Amino acid sequence: MDALFERPAWRINGFLLLLINLVIFFWSVLGIITAARLDDTSVFGPLGFGIVGMIVGSIMTGGFFVVHPNESRVLIFFGRYVGSVRDSGFWWTNPFTVKKRLSLRVHNFNSEKLKVNDAQGNPIEIAAVIVWRVVDSAKAMFDVENYEQFVAIQSETAIRGMASTYPYDSHEEGESSLRGSPSEVADNLRSEVHNRLEIAGVEVLDARISHLAYAPEIAQAMLRRQQAQAIIAARQKIVEGAVGMVQMALQMLSDQKLVQLDEERKAAMVNNLLVALVSEQETQPIINTGTLFG
Repeated sequence: MDALFERPAWRINGFLLLLINLVIFFWSVLGIITAARLDDTSVFGPLGFGIVGMIVGSIMTGGFFVVHPNESRVLIFFGRYVGSVRDSGFWWTNPFTVKKRLSLRVHNFNSEKLKVNDAQGNPIEIAAVIVWRVVDSAKAMFDVENYEQFVAIQSETAIRGMASTYPYDSHEEGESSLRGSPSEVADNLRSEVHNRLEIAGVEVLDARISHLAYAPEIAQAMLRRQQAQAIIAARQKIVEGAVGMVQMALQMLSDQKLVQLDEERKAAMVNNLLVALVSEQETQPIINTGTLFG
């Protein structure tokens, strides 16, 4: 079966055909009245002309249709797709065509909260909002059974697949995660959903995560782990800074030759400085009134 793509359908201005149709009705009625006055029942006389005109005018009435802004009419002629009309207005086309209405407006799909496992196997809850619209009415009408249901199912499938490729949170600097890389995750989600919905003639305008959390059964444990990791990271920064300050102090003493310290006293000085800098509680200074060299 050949792939269908949207193409413009033949149509003409509806007001022009409405005027022609009214003229046909007028002359048909006039012909019937004339035949009644003349008592002329001939098929080829005014009566026949009037009857034929009424039949033609009635058939032509079925060709009128209205297209609203951001709407498309898909025309089907005895089971064959003949085109679509996107231009808003009052139109007339072949009266034997079926005219199916299809919205081209922007839609939002809010997924349910889905329970999936992230890249590290942790159960999480995730939901997303997908902004989409139909760009090919022929594909949306004929290539899938129900394009709105298709959007919902494929979007949730894409969300599940994307969530399983990222960890919930990053434990190393530069590592992408669902919580720490929202822009990257949104771009990947939009691309994944768009690729899945392209067959239905649907364009994805935006895709964002609307809900993200650990599953209730592990939420408390993961919160404690996050707190522990934050404490470890903070202490690491404190130690790195303290070591740098000690190195700077020893270097300045050595360069300026203020005090000559042997290795044992350097070790004692390093120990005291590290304790003072790293300690969580405020340290109390002790003033030495004697000598450092006993």
